[in-house]
Amino acid sequence: MDKHTIEAFVHAQVMAWNAGDKAAFFNAYREVAPNELTIEYVGRGPAADGWAVLEGMWSQQSAKIEIEEVAAIVNGNEAACHNRNKIRGTDKAIETLELYRFDDGGRLHVRYFIPQP
Repeated sequence: MDKHTIEAFVHAQVMAWNAGDKAAFFNAYREVAPNELTIEYVGRGPAADGWAVLEGMWSQQSAKIEIEEVAAIVNGNEAACHNRNKIRGTDKAIETLELYRFDDGGRLHVRYFIPQP
């Protein structure tokens, strides 16, 4: 997985989310993780099946959240992203740090750092 492909994925999934395009959102993940996707909410339990996590995230949050990309850094096969998740219709936002590790064989491991209330 090269830097350009990782950067394209990071931006594509945010653009699809903000556009409300579920198919494009999931396709962005399928292209980079055809064989395995795990997602961990750090501090809330172990990594889980990423497809189920994305389905839940989409159904619960897509209409409520618009993502602003603050920073994305790609080094090697990993990306670190700082996103501002703006709550639609308010002036509130949730800052997140997201780590993406792209392993050989089409595997992606994601870790979300979200402030605890």
